[in-house]
Amino acid sequence: MDKELLAMLVCPQSQAPLEYDNERSELVCRQSGLAYPVRDGIPVMLVNEARQLDTEEKLGKPRNEAPALGGE
Repeated sequence: MDKELLAMLVCPQSQAPLEYDNERSELVCRQSGLAYPVRDGIPVMLVNEARQLDTEEKLGKPRNEAPALGGE
């Protein structure tokens, strides 16, 4: 994601700044609790297209990885 473009974009719901999540290819707004998809390099800044963040994501905590199955 282009840093200059990211600096200009704000959440359409809260007007708060966004963070880019490279792993999920999303623009994240912790204030509104929404993550906007980036498809083919184009941010989709529509509230009805956004994903609701879970509590840990809103707080900025790293995602927990699933435990290995059949581990010792």
